Amino acid sequence: MEVKTLQDIIRHGAENFGSQPAFRYKENKEIQDKSYRKLQQDSMAVSRMVEGLGMKGKHIALIGTTSYQWISCYFGITGSGSVAVPVDAQLPAQAVWELLNRADVEMLIYDEIRADVSAGIHEHCPLISHIISMQAESSQPNILSLSCLLSEYAGNYETAVTPDQLATILFTSGTTGKSKGVMLSHQNLTDNAVCLDMKIPAGTVTMTLLPINHVYCLTMDIIKGLFIGAVICINDSIMRVQKNLSLFQPELILMVPMIIESIYGKLEEASRQAPFGTPKPMIAQAALGGRLKTICSGGAYLDPDYVDRFQEYGITILQGYGMTECSPVISTNLEWANKKGSVGKLLPNCQAKVVDEELWIKGSSVMMGYYKMPEETSQALEDGWLKTGDLGYIDSEDYVFITGRKKNLIILANGENVSPEELENQLNHSPLVKEVLVREAEHVIEAEIFPNYEYAEKAGISNIPQQLQELIDQENQNMPVYKRIHHLVVREKEFEKTTAKKIKRF
Repeated sequence: MEVKTLQDIIRHGAENFGSQPAFRYKENKEIQDKSYRKLQQDSMAVSRMVEGLGMKGKHIALIGTTSYQWISCYFGITGSGSVAVPVDAQLPAQAVWELLNRADVEMLIYDEIRADVSAGIHEHCPLISHIISMQAESSQPNILSLSCLLSEYAGNYETAVTPDQLATILFTSGTTGKSKGVMLSHQNLTDNAVCLDMKIPAGTVTMTLLPINHVYCLTMDIIKGLFIGAVICINDSIMRVQKNLSLFQPELILMVPMIIESIYGKLEEASRQAPFGTPKPMIAQAALGGRLKTICSGGAYLDPDYVDRFQEYGITILQGYGMTECSPVISTNLEWANKKGSVGKLLPNCQAKVVDEELWIKGSSVMMGYYKMPEETSQALEDGWLKTGDLGYIDSEDYVFITGRKKNLIILANGENVSPEELENQLNHSPLVKEVLVREAEHVIEAEIFPNYEYAEKAGISNIPQQLQELIDQENQNMPVYKRIHHLVVREKEFEKTTAKKIKRF
């Protein structure tokens, strides 16, 4: 069958892989399997639930860690012709409420780890009329139980969904400090997942490590995984990666560079402890579950030397490149076409050109635009071309090479995008801060501050570095972990500035 919508992905899986496990995860210390057919049944029940609650066609938010419930709800929402709005589970409640309002969300499905978000919904998000808990065993007046609703609405579901229909709004950080809601259609997501045959056999065991609200995880781990018939194992905690590698024994994993670097450190430590002469592939098998052969890297820059280092351990790293606005993959290396130093060949559904050293991309995976941000949309898109903000080039064999960033956006080693202006604006609220520059330094966020020495003297502040550190600590409490400032530099002189009196960042 032709696959053009997320509905098609689920149908294709049920028809071709039926009783095979689609998802495998640990629940109450027991391993659970959910088949492709079961996923179709549960997602159809969610679709029926959405329509039954009068939410068909509305914007419905999901917040929580990666789980079978989250995933079946996502496909149920999009399969009903409604719009799924995944929200970062690490954000403070106030930030979540703001995003829900900006995305015109009218229903929330949440994991109990974010009960704080649901508790303030009625006060902060007046549009939301239904709140559903993924774990509640019974429905209450203000909180409905997902399991009860799925039982109530079990049954087949059919509705027309078109490829160009809006499927999801994903928030990503921008250089202005205000996150943008990237609008992705059914075709954007499905074409990105199915256009390239990576020759991964059905039944291949994979394991998810990345946050489910990230499009890299959503498209490549989940949508592509379901299309090819993978057994997708859900890692329940970043703290238990090592244990879950042994438990699930995956053959392929998507990772960001920070995790790759961490795993390499563990391999090197294991090598030092192994008996002299032990082959490196045997060491990797013992340390990484015994079956891991391929790592797909994306989300940030990876030192190309890691490709060679992991090859010594019998593991192939396939480096790729993408961005949320392109659903997300633009290019990737393959087992049989892997050029070191590149971020791979363009996907079959992508065209690229270089304009003033910046990469522009065109194709069926390019976003519909930013939700309710016409000016930002017009700046990012020109005649169907997406301006990536990345500097680079394409060689004669269609391999893409990235040479730098055009914008100020910080991309950390864990794949998170952070706007320095957002953090600078927060710190600038303090009268003790006269000038501030936020940047990445040695894989963490660093703030360099020129204090207002005159204010400090008048206020009787004798230990300026300590006072600034306390300010940073206070601001960090209101930020998700990846946005926290880990290092402070105190300046004695003002920053060098441009003629427009803007601080020179580089």
